[in-house]
Amino acid sequence: MRCLPFLLLLAACGSEEVPPPDVNALAPYTQVEKPACEGMLFEGSPFTVCRFDASTDRLELVDGRSLRSLAALEESLGARAGEVRFAMNAGMYDEEGAPIGLFVTRGEEKKPLNLRKGGGNFHLLPNGVFAVDKSGRVSVTPSHEFRKRVKGPAWATQSGPMLVIAGKLHPRFDADGRSQLVRNGVGVRDPHTAFFAISEEGISFGRFARFFRDALKAPDALYLDGSVSSLWDPAAGRQDGYSGLGPMIVVFRPPPSSAR
Repeated sequence: MRCLPFLLLLAACGSEEVPPPDVNALAPYTQVEKPACEGMLFEGSPFTVCRFDASTDRLELVDGRSLRSLAALEESLGARAGEVRFAMNAGMYDEEGAPIGLFVTRGEEKKPLNLRKGGGNFHLLPNGVFAVDKSGRVSVTPSHEFRKRVKGPAWATQSGPMLVIAGKLHPRFDADGRSQLVRNGVGVRDPHTAFFAISEEGISFGRFARFFRDALKAPDALYLDGSVSSLWDPAAGRQDGYSGLGPMIVVFRPPPSSAR
């Protein structure tokens, strides 16, 4: 008798039973990527939180003066736009979209550390710096301590005020002040984990700071901005349309060579 084609060969021509495939062995190749961002509820207010894992993800800071929007950022990235996990506005800026504090890209200082006193949220001291150093460690540091604590930043953006400082809320915050705005910021849980969060409704500084400390367990957190706060989350089909942004932060998937 002539055997059936290959796919039926074992059933037609032999009696040995073939074991099913080992699902665990296939897991590294078939695992679905977790969403970069997720919704959370805290004290009755909704937030969207995007996690940056410095051990796998890639982060870049973009001087947004020639872009001013997330849509323009996407266009400028070309084919790299398909690698984006999320992007967000990343610190305060002047009327032209230039950062008003320290700004470092690819290890090059584009704007110096700003330790001047003044008005507005940026100067509600202490303000601070979010940075990724050349070894890949992430940090949020009060500006006046930055030079002592962070050596050789690869990426850095200064903004203000600090939200949480070594586990304590900024001393100037009320528990739930009358200024209620959509806000975004960044908190660092450990040297490899940062959370970028945006509120989905107007909230106070106090509630926003408690969210980072109590819900995200971030002992250090920095305010990035309010009212203009914008998020691009490709997996969710979200790209906020504000068209007057300044610096932006972009988090990319790990390069294909690092994935199994």
